[in-house]
Amino acid sequence: MNALLLDPWFYAAALPAVFLVGLSKGGFGGAVGFVGVPLMALVMPPVQAAAILLPILVLMDMVSLWTWRGVFDKQTLFYMMPGALIGIGIGWLTAAVVTADMVRFIVGAVAIVFVSRWAWQQFRLGAEYSAAPNRVVGGFWGTVSGFTSFVAHVGGPPFQVYTLPLKLDPKVLSGTAAIFFAITNAVKLIPYFALGQFDTTNLTASAALMPLAPLSTLAGAWLVRRMRPELFYPFTYATVALIAVKLIWDGGAQLLQP
Repeated sequence: MNALLLDPWFYAAALPAVFLVGLSKGGFGGAVGFVGVPLMALVMPPVQAAAILLPILVLMDMVSLWTWRGVFDKQTLFYMMPGALIGIGIGWLTAAVVTADMVRFIVGAVAIVFVSRWAWQQFRLGAEYSAAPNRVVGGFWGTVSGFTSFVAHVGGPPFQVYTLPLKLDPKVLSGTAAIFFAITNAVKLIPYFALGQFDTTNLTASAALMPLAPLSTLAGAWLVRRMRPELFYPFTYATVALIAVKLIWDGGAQLLQP
């Protein structure tokens, strides 16, 4: 019997983690999704937490793709997807060097700058300001998203750094994110398998948590469909800011330890 499945602390951390990730996959507050690994890392090594979550993420992606089918921005995917694949490759090549704590700290710092920039633009240019699509910028943030997604499943903030200023309709943004991360997570299965992360213990734990995946994803989609854009975007930026502070705190504390 898998000892992990007999540990009540595993469920105390994993169940809320999977639920929050599912809400994110459904499109509700995309940034909350990357609390999954940090939450589960309270009771297990971060690498193991990421390996257990990945098959669950793939199932959530399938539900999200069905939920938001036919609603996406083709240009955003065209600009960002090649970079994401490059970022996954970089993550694979540097897996032995780059730690999850480094990534948490860097992503948190980038997200804080991103939210601060948005707040300044709202103050100077007004709430109606939106950025224009840009192939180079989209490719860069796609690469960063692919890399951070591979290392610690925290691809959401870099993805949002590019997409949120575009001011897409919330449903279109959710559908675009569903396709982007479905492809990203499917590709990640290959290097995770090659690195030996899918052993019996981790896959059994993934299977035990699977039933919560579709329910939480559909709940997130239900909320997005009922949220107006003028509420959706401030909420999402606020969520990014809160999680960024958490990432900086967790990553920085670990990096400063002797």
